[in-house]
Amino acid sequence: MSDTENLAPDICVIGGGSGGLTVAAGAAQLGAKVVLVEAEEMGGDCLNHGCIPSKALLAAAHNAAAAVRGAGFGIALPSPRIDRLDVARHIAGVIAGIAPHDSVARFEGLGVTVIREHAAFEAPDCVVAGPYRIMAKRFVVATGSKPVVPPIAGLDRISYFTNETIFACTEAIDHLLVIGGGPIGVELAQAQARLGTKVTLVEMARLLPKDDPDLVEIVRRSLVADDIDLREGTGVVKVEKGKGKKSIRVHLASNEGATEIIAASHLLLAVGRRPKSDGLGLDKAGIDLSGAAIEVDRRLRTSNKRVFAIGDCTGGPAFTHVAGYHGGIVLRNILFRLPAKVNPDIIPWVTYTDPELAYLGLSEAAARSRFKDVRVEQLDFDANDRARTERRTDGRIKLVLRAGGQILGVGIVGPQAGELLAPWCLAIGRGLKLSAMAGLLLPYPTLSEISKRVAGNYYAPRLFSVGVRALVRGLLKLP
Repeated sequence: MSDTENLAPDICVIGGGSGGLTVAAGAAQLGAKVVLVEAEEMGGDCLNHGCIPSKALLAAAHNAAAAVRGAGFGIALPSPRIDRLDVARHIAGVIAGIAPHDSVARFEGLGVTVIREHAAFEAPDCVVAGPYRIMAKRFVVATGSKPVVPPIAGLDRISYFTNETIFACTEAIDHLLVIGGGPIGVELAQAQARLGTKVTLVEMARLLPKDDPDLVEIVRRSLVADDIDLREGTGVVKVEKGKGKKSIRVHLASNEGATEIIAASHLLLAVGRRPKSDGLGLDKAGIDLSGAAIEVDRRLRTSNKRVFAIGDCTGGPAFTHVAGYHGGIVLRNILFRLPAKVNPDIIPWVTYTDPELAYLGLSEAAARSRFKDVRVEQLDFDANDRARTERRTDGRIKLVLRAGGQILGVGIVGPQAGELLAPWCLAIGRGLKLSAMAGLLLPYPTLSEISKRVAGNYYAPRLFSVGVRALVRGLLKLP
């Protein structure tokens, strides 16, 4: 091919989402020659279809809910008027405001060669992207994931939303049926309900099946309070076209065998995400897959040691911050030749319902399967004075500990749970003992005091024990 241009950078990054952009920006600013290949939207799923539009939608929904919640403070407000077109404009505006940070222009300004073509390996050391043949010293695959479309009979004959399409909706949604009770499903179900939509949520197992059931129960109460019709332990048998506004008929079957047909106006698929690895020519590069996921070791190297893979395409936790974390691991490996490895025990995650549900580290069940000396310490938000002033006492913090105060995991459900998780990320990430949290001086009244108090409760039995009381009495007798 006479029109083929050969490139020989230090690093070729395939994918312009969070992980790929982290590697490209970091490597270029550290002096490496970088080629970034992205055929679709810069910023990836997070900016265009995931974190940013979903949180912008949730912000709109929280404001609608605040108008209703004002009655508890003696402030009576009329029911909010929802303008779906303006909500969509708000979401688009937030995306547009962030997009320049992820743009081609910014990365070219950093010295990155950006190629807007589909990339595929043609050999273990060569990628082809349009008219370019790229023979890099190292490759980083960061292609992300895509929504799973389940094999439901009739689904190919009706229209439906996924998280990649629902945020652009400008029409009123009369009745939304959500298939999937994981984080995406519950977040969008609650947002739509608070924006005036009738919502039915269907989940084959239980709500948020991977999360602590004690904490999930508080989220469940909030969804029910928002008039969401929860159908747990229920599967979808088939879907078919309906009539009029109820244009979709969904056939359900519970795990006990009961059947039902629900007519809805719109359908949202939220049953998970699948790594994007097809069409990359990974077999020609000698890269092994596990299903659709690219297999990697703890250094994020594939079976082809010159190729790394990061983020959703590896089949691990599908979070933007994990992709960014992976990017940092890869930069240390490639640029500094350090054997940096992923530590799965320090990865936090948040479900942005209201109340939020946040986790870090091991769950109680996982901890008990690994250690014998596990202790759980928990405290409800009604013990926090700031939560009482805000009328937001329906929450709980749960610590999973070992003897001596080693912190194994933290779960928080409540207002701003994701923010409240921050000091625990520091504590677990740096291997601090629980005493570090118990000894903090925090301003009063704040929600963050819940962390200090639950930590203090762990030490209270020993602090106020018979032995310590006897010591104090003895010391008081001294002149």
